[in-house]
Amino acid sequence: MKTDIEIAQEAVMQPITEVAKSLDIEADELELYGKYKAKLSDELIKRVENNKDGKLVLVTAINPTPAGEGKTTVTVGLGEALGKMGKKASIALREPSLGPCFGIKGGAAGGGYAQVVPMEDLNLHFTGDFHAITSANNLLAAMLDNHIQQGNQLGIDTRQVVWKRCLDMNDRVLRNIVVGMGNKMDGVVREDHFVISVASEIMAILCLANDMEDLKDKLSKIIVAYTRDGKPVTAADLKAVGAMAALLKDAIKPNLIQTLEHTPAFVHGGPFANIAHGCNSVRATKLAMKLSDIVVTEAGFGADLGAEKFLDIKCRKAGISPDAIVLVATVRALKYNGGVAKADLSDENVDALKAGIVNLEKHIENLQQYGVPIVVTLNQFVTDTDAELTFVKDFVEAKGCDFALAEVWEKGGEGGLALAEKVCDVLKNKKADFKMIYDDDMSLKDKINAVATKIYGADGVTYAPAAEKQLKTITDLGFGNLPVCMAKTQYSLSDDATLLGRPEGFDVNVREVYVSAGAGFVVVITGSIMTMPGLPKVPAAERIDVIGDKIVGLF
Repeated sequence: MKTDIEIAQEAVMQPITEVAKSLDIEADELELYGKYKAKLSDELIKRVENNKDGKLVLVTAINPTPAGEGKTTVTVGLGEALGKMGKKASIALREPSLGPCFGIKGGAAGGGYAQVVPMEDLNLHFTGDFHAITSANNLLAAMLDNHIQQGNQLGIDTRQVVWKRCLDMNDRVLRNIVVGMGNKMDGVVREDHFVISVASEIMAILCLANDMEDLKDKLSKIIVAYTRDGKPVTAADLKAVGAMAALLKDAIKPNLIQTLEHTPAFVHGGPFANIAHGCNSVRATKLAMKLSDIVVTEAGFGADLGAEKFLDIKCRKAGISPDAIVLVATVRALKYNGGVAKADLSDENVDALKAGIVNLEKHIENLQQYGVPIVVTLNQFVTDTDAELTFVKDFVEAKGCDFALAEVWEKGGEGGLALAEKVCDVLKNKKADFKMIYDDDMSLKDKINAVATKIYGADGVTYAPAAEKQLKTITDLGFGNLPVCMAKTQYSLSDDATLLGRPEGFDVNVREVYVSAGAGFVVVITGSIMTMPGLPKVPAAERIDVIGDKIVGLF
């Protein structure tokens, strides 16, 4: 069996100018990065702003397991299948982070014959967006420390510096550091921290900004520190906004590439879903909707994280909503939730499937609260048996959802036709009545409780003393009307990664709360979430190499 990168490297790509023509994009509306990548110009966005919006399909999944679910693969395959049906369709995805590429997870370009290409470019430097975000983030950090060194006219309390430096790499030793060591001219000694670039507030801001003016407005509101009397200090106070915007001038423009079957792919931005809001940029999604009849997009990790944030944060901020939701699962992952060891997942086990399908059940019930029609799809493996497939189909239909199998990893668009036909049927015959699970005017605690009880299935929420104090401060500063961005493990509906299936009888434990004033949400940290991941004992980087003129080892 060929590897994903071998399949991608054998692909015959169309020039990106040809891919763009399928969406009526003119050549002079592209800013080319070689033959197969382009940024989309502000002139294009302005030209199509009054076009009718196409239908929006959100792809999400059950909680990720070592067995694999294939959410991005299904997203890509569904887009390919819609193209095969003659639909004017596109997909909208996040950009991969270098951290997971060289760590455990690998790339994020789909898999098999449902991939976006050029795969190596996308998973590595791409068009430089992440480098620009990293540079803007660290420019702000440098200007902050320089201000403190040069007299500290704003009266910053160096014990209350909250802005962190960032790097798009898993590097555990940078989590907690000391800066300013050396002589007097080397700065003020203080504790500092790094986060991975996809956890930077600037990443979230870029993905929620409508245009350059909106971007600058959001950047200006970033809180970097607090004064000795507790007042917030912002990027605007440091006069850093213009220079940061200059670094982000090109990064704010959406990127266009293609799938293996030449379906247009808008790939832009990439905030982590268990730390930030986990969705591609508002600009890319909105532009895709103006240029396509159907747009297939995805949100990170399981529906309890990515989909919840897509629906409660991105849709709230962007004024959009999905017309249908595709919920991805695999028989293998459901059996894993039912207690089967990874080595035994290929064996038929309907009893384990019955035990583990409660995870899928909870995600269905969660998504039904939003009033959007749901299609459940099984990303099919050759080891799945008829008895297992039939059991899942009957279960899903009994829950009031449509069902389809997907074989896109093996067959590309051809393997996604059944799913595409089901999605088109839902778009034609079922109307979404979208609603969010909390209102803006609810208190922050009520919003947190709504997510914890309605989505995670918790009995309630407990708060560390520090979190209680932080919530009061954030509310007193006037940020109580913002949505909440829950930082939680992706592996469980609860905040305990070991609790699989459908946990019950638990509380969500909040240990820290802080405001991302520029992005416009309040981050709620539950459990032990790492904002700077580390590499595993055997990182994926050990397998990556260049042989001749080809990169090998990416997956």
